[in-house]
Amino acid sequence: FLLTDKGYQGLKRLKIPYLMPFKANKKRPLVALQKWLNTEISRRRIRIEHVIGKLKRFKILAERYRNRRKRMGLRFNLIAAIYNIELVKN
Repeated sequence: FLLTDKGYQGLKRLKIPYLMPFKANKKRPLVALQKWLNTEISRRRIRIEHVIGKLKRFKILAERYRNRRKRMGLRFNLIAAIYNIELVKN
């Protein structure tokens, strides 16, 4: 499953399995299970969001990529390797 937020509503149309937090309204408040699931989804998503934020310290990932597409994977892998080395050092 992908852990998503409102920005990924198109996944349903693509038939990709995903988990999106439940939303309450005045007529239908969240039940205990939905609140618990929202907490679990958020706990897992925040780890991913923190990693993305740290990777975006590298300007090439923070802005629109304007170089050859062919090399994007290589550059991303190099940046991910640098991030992983920093994790091991700390």
